[in-house]
Amino acid sequence: MLLPLVPLLGWFLRPSAAAAVGGPNSTIGARAPSGSKTVIIQMFEWNWDSVAAECTNFIGPAGYGFVQVSPPQEHITGSQWWTDYQPVSYILTSKRGNQAQFQSMINTCHAAGVKVIADTLFNHMAGIDSGTGTAGSSFTHYVYPGIYQNQDFHHCGLEPGDDIVNYDNRVEVQTCELDNLADLATDTDYVRGVLAGYGNTLISLGVDGFRLDAAKHMPATDIANILSKLTTKPGYVTQEVIWGAGEPIQPSEYVGNGDVQEFRYTTAVKNAFSGGGISSLQNLDNQGWVSGTQANVFVTNHDTERNGNSLNINSPSNTYITATIFSLAHSYGTPTVLSSYTFGTTDDGAPNGGAGTCSATGGSGGWLCQHRFIAISGMVGFRNNVGTAAITNWVSPQAQQIAFGRGSLGFVAINNADSAWTTQFTTSLPNGAYCDVISGSSVSGKCTGSGFTVSGGSFSATVPARSAIAIHTGSLGSGSSSSGGGSSTVAVTFAETATTTFGENIFLVGSISQLGTWAPASALALSSATYPVWSITVNLPPNTSFQYKFIRKETDGSVVWESDPNRSATTNASGSQTITTSWQG
Repeated sequence: MLLPLVPLLGWFLRPSAAAAVGGPNSTIGARAPSGSKTVIIQMFEWNWDSVAAECTNFIGPAGYGFVQVSPPQEHITGSQWWTDYQPVSYILTSKRGNQAQFQSMINTCHAAGVKVIADTLFNHMAGIDSGTGTAGSSFTHYVYPGIYQNQDFHHCGLEPGDDIVNYDNRVEVQTCELDNLADLATDTDYVRGVLAGYGNTLISLGVDGFRLDAAKHMPATDIANILSKLTTKPGYVTQEVIWGAGEPIQPSEYVGNGDVQEFRYTTAVKNAFSGGGISSLQNLDNQGWVSGTQANVFVTNHDTERNGNSLNINSPSNTYITATIFSLAHSYGTPTVLSSYTFGTTDDGAPNGGAGTCSATGGSGGWLCQHRFIAISGMVGFRNNVGTAAITNWVSPQAQQIAFGRGSLGFVAINNADSAWTTQFTTSLPNGAYCDVISGSSVSGKCTGSGFTVSGGSFSATVPARSAIAIHTGSLGSGSSSSGGGSSTVAVTFAETATTTFGENIFLVGSISQLGTWAPASALALSSATYPVWSITVNLPPNTSFQYKFIRKETDGSVVWESDPNRSATTNASGSQTITTSWQG
């Protein structure tokens, strides 16, 4: 389900569409996204024209396989993000655009090699007493003219309302209302037919898969029946089933319909990177969760970044980035990366009227564009390259440091500690010169970031504090940042004296790609272990001049920059160096 305090999604179709439902199709969609590109981006609240442009300009070329878009159906009016999740009809007119724009977006993304997953809702309609939707449709809570009437909803008779009270009661969870949202009677043939008709409409427009929101609030058999009525099976199905300790409804019940979003993974990653120890994340198929071949996983999504149940862009010590690197490197599950925006309150809708805008390596205009962060997009290429290769050469010298290979195709090292990690790694990679995809890429055979040379099954490297390195056979290169048996980068330690209040954190951002190319969303988090001195060690190319500043991220997510002028520095020819500064007020 979505945030406990806000509504979810839905769609709309007229009765004639329900009548057009074809014969049964008992085969579920593909267990994992098909093809070699399996990473999903949740383009949260982006409008259709913006998604189309981003598919062409970045998403396709970067190797992402799928975009998961917001619900396309008519919903209640309002600027809050959650209005998209209160359906009024199945007309394809929403804040994101109309049906023609939706169709154009699908066609454009397909041309860029990107498939489309629609966030969809079978569980409910709107949660307000009456109103008019984004396409002009009028409704009351249990009457949606031409679609549903009172008898098409569950009425569980709880007082003072029909909201779920006891999550230990299966019937209550699956027939009572979630935050007053009118609960559809998915156990009836009529409602199943209407929902299948909507699904068929989306498929006919080229939608490749569904995310089924609030799946936990419907019996798995109801979902199976609706999916069986689709004339063409969707290429991918993922279901939102939030696990609760001791609750009777379990994610394992739903794997027959498609993948299940494994929220226990999200919790485990948060706990591990927040101090519990990332060495605990080796054998994720032995945790009692659904199998990795049945799981859709994420470090954060639009709900958990708001309700505190996951890491997010404001998490300290760069943990959001390093956890995302881990998620894309590990073999467990099909990963989804959230691309979202800054917000002052948890209700805030998208900035710029929903028109997503990005800079070269991050966001702009209030958008974060996490999918463009060099470390994240680089790891998409890593995952595409290693495919289903097994985890090999796992090493963990301490609880906050791990390294592992993916067969003979890739290798990653993640340092969640507050000091740099220098060692010689054993790898199954073939001999050669490799570019680190966390700090840069391979361009014309040269590394734009760090480079490492594998010789005789090993290579030496320094992994900066609260950072990572990753190499793979699809990103080869040499040059000034690669030589000998390891990296010729310079380990630069920044030590910034800055006084803060609780919840404020200091970040580093600068003019070169390793420092985020001036994008606050790509800024590097400093450690407060020696407060009031904040520090971080970053591997930078030698003999390189750059500009930089420190920024302070407030508890509400806003950013405060140091005063001008920009700071300037030049890296040494080799070895390491320390830059000591104080906050410029």
